[in-house]
Amino acid sequence: MATANKNLSNYDKNAIPNAKDFRFGIVVSEWNDHITEGLFSGAITALLDCGTLQENIIRWNVPGSFELVYGAKKMIETQKPDVVITIGSVIKGETQHFDFVCEGVTQGIKDLNVLSDIPVIFCVLTDNTEQQSIDRSGGIHGNKGTEAAIAAIKMAYLRQQSSLNYQFHNQKLINEHQILLDETRQRLEE
Repeated sequence: MATANKNLSNYDKNAIPNAKDFRFGIVVSEWNDHITEGLFSGAITALLDCGTLQENIIRWNVPGSFELVYGAKKMIETQKPDVVITIGSVIKGETQHFDFVCEGVTQGIKDLNVLSDIPVIFCVLTDNTEQQSIDRSGGIHGNKGTEAAIAAIKMAYLRQQSSLNYQFHNQKLINEHQILLDETRQRLEE
């Protein structure tokens, strides 16, 4: 078991970028809300602890975990967050429904990450028992919502840094547009 000896709520705040300037979208499944509300609580607590402003957090609810994909897609399109966290809980039952929902949600969130420039964080518990979900949403293993929030901050930071296309030129930090302008000016002067 991956979480057997790991507390999901532990993180080194000094190793996390400041989240003050990022906008976070959080899409929460209402199904198994005694689990998803615990995950949401862990996520919010970590985001605020790392500097996120309350007004930079948008929460939408969807009926179930399968609807997380559509909710995240619409949030990306309409709210322009820097990152979206999807929070859900699917607990294995007696039918194959569990397998279909888990596969669909996993593939859907993967597709959003491939097709969109906005990272989508997977915080969907897919446990065999309700107790396993409780243990991972604020119980003995900590909170997967906390872990998802830290991943969201890191991915928002990665996205921000990757979009800054800076280079050093004559010991000054300038962006690629300035380099193009300088090169064009130089060619015109020649």
